[in-house]
Amino acid sequence: MNLALIGMPGSGKTTVSRILGEKYGFEVTDTDAIVEKKYGKIADIFEKYGEEYFRGLETRAVKEACGGDGRVISTGGGCILREQNRMMLAKNCKIIYLRATVETLLERLRGDNSRPLLKGDAEGRLKELYAERAEIYSRSAHLIVDTDVIAPERTAEVIMERVK
Repeated sequence: MNLALIGMPGSGKTTVSRILGEKYGFEVTDTDAIVEKKYGKIADIFEKYGEEYFRGLETRAVKEACGGDGRVISTGGGCILREQNRMMLAKNCKIIYLRATVETLLERLRGDNSRPLLKGDAEGRLKELYAERAEIYSRSAHLIVDTDVIAPERTAEVIMERVK
């Protein structure tokens, strides 16, 4: 069984995937890390080639991440925008949406300048992205875990309790 964590930037995907790996023995795979290892920094890719080009690389990373079994896949926040990615994840994984409010996300992302889609008016952009993505996350997920008020360790426990 593979698990795929989806959600907005700052929802806890990377942290929770590490905990699931350490505590429950999943192989941790991060689609953004795959892209960066093969093609360079995401911010540079966005700047040189644009978002659409990056999304193509991300789809390649999703395909690679879905191979095998016993993995927890931490996806980029926009990964689920492409139907092809949603289909690959649904076929190969239990999809878990780590949901948080915009206010929580803003607090967690304060001072993080590494995210190309949040450049400039981070609050305004985050609200736009949330409005665009929230329904897709919800429709795509087998399980939704609200991460606003629970620690990442507890989030991992809730996931394991509910996906069995």
